[in-house]
Amino acid sequence: MSVTVNIQEFINAQPYSAFQKRILALCFLVVAIDGFDTALVGFIAPAIQAEWMVSPAELTPLMMAGLIGLLVGAFVFGPLSDRFGRKKLLITTTLLFGTMSLFAGFSENITQLTILRFLTGLGLGGALPNAITLCSEYSPDKRRASLVALMVCGFSVGMAVSGFIAAAVIPAFGWKSILFIGGAAPLLLVPALLRLLPESAHFMTIKGDRAAEVRTALESIAPGQLTADSDFTVTAALPGTPVRQIFTNGLGLGTILLWFSFFMSLLIVYLVGNWLPLILTDAGVSKSGAALITTGFHLGGSVGAIILGKLMDHFDENRVLAIAYGLASIVILVISQATQYFALVVAGVIAAGFFVVGGQVGLNALASGYYPNSSRGTGVSWANGVGRTGSIIGSLIGGSLLTLGWGAGNIFLLLALPAFIASLAVLAMGYARRARK
Repeated sequence: MSVTVNIQEFINAQPYSAFQKRILALCFLVVAIDGFDTALVGFIAPAIQAEWMVSPAELTPLMMAGLIGLLVGAFVFGPLSDRFGRKKLLITTTLLFGTMSLFAGFSENITQLTILRFLTGLGLGGALPNAITLCSEYSPDKRRASLVALMVCGFSVGMAVSGFIAAAVIPAFGWKSILFIGGAAPLLLVPALLRLLPESAHFMTIKGDRAAEVRTALESIAPGQLTADSDFTVTAALPGTPVRQIFTNGLGLGTILLWFSFFMSLLIVYLVGNWLPLILTDAGVSKSGAALITTGFHLGGSVGAIILGKLMDHFDENRVLAIAYGLASIVILVISQATQYFALVVAGVIAAGFFVVGGQVGLNALASGYYPNSSRGTGVSWANGVGRTGSIIGSLIGGSLLTLGWGAGNIFLLLALPAFIASLAVLAMGYARRARK
């Protein structure tokens, strides 16, 4: 007599295995390299400005190109992952952004570099959401937030490493060397992904006819727990396409509020990540010093991601993130009024990274648990896609404000507003979730 096994209930009932840790580690590496490639344009901008004699306004299309690619990639590759699988799309997007970053190192002018950064962004935009989805679907419910947050903090680690490497390598080898590093790393990782990364057991069960592969994956988590004739099931799929599902069955209001949170959060992350080095160098800080201070923003985010993820496992997820963004708005206000105190600015930037970048990681964990298996790839990717719109706006605002001569104090004062709006949006989403239940 066959026994029907619910995939998520089986995962919930087992200790977190070496097999699952391997999935988390591989996804962490992909996301770390994703973060490295995403951040590097901000660190090479001062060198490009000096070598090619371009103004901040002329750098803006370069900053935007990668972000537009991220947006398009998120919207395109999310639904494709719900159709073709998380593993296939993760490897495809990793190959894409690695190859394009490598080619970008051979750019001879700002136009070529801008085009190649757009193509790099397409892959970057698809890789992160697929890594989040795959890691989430092999995580037990009670630890999903902290495990996904731990994995996604690889993005902040990658951004921070980008700053350290930029500070050390650019003076010796030039800014193009960073692009070569950013291209080689993901291409070297692809063989390991092909061999060691499994497809999502949830996805294979939904698609059917892959019971043997599902059994192999689950036996890798807990050997000897299944019988040869076990059948597998997941939570019933919602009706309609994945795109339709994220707006129906009581999910629509939460989706819109989640999008607001992503938009405001990534507006801050990318304005600071892309333009803070130039803002600081304009204020008299050295290029290497500006890169290291910006690195502190991302390192603060890595610590924040881990701590906020743990808190989300034990307390209401939406309230934890609402408090984080509320505190971020206060910290950013303090920075805006204390720009003449260097040590306070450094501490404030690190604290802002803790709450904003850490909160952004938490939003990804929140999204991965909000949507059902049949539309999780689309839900996570499209939330990131809308967030990328905020990153584009942030980059545009940054370049425009520098062109207008705005100082660091006024720019930070402006950034307190989106942090406060993100706090309100994620709090309202929590009320919508509880009303739905």
